[in-house]
Amino acid sequence: MCPDCEDFARTVLLLGQLALYADVAGADLDFVEAVSLSLAVSLPEPPPETFPDGYDSDGGPASAGDC
Repeated sequence: MCPDCEDFARTVLLLGQLALYADVAGADLDFVEAVSLSLAVSLPEPPPETFPDGYDSDGGPASAGDC
């Protein structure tokens, strides 16, 4: 696996585990917010062929509520 692919996969895995933790009763949501933002900012460029050809990451709404 290429180094960028490994970093991307590890970061996405950590974000997923953090999301699961956030749903646990008594989870420290301040911790979740701080760490999730740090992980999201640290995401490397996605490995080639992660998204289909022509995919525009800036083409959608800024957030799920914006249409």
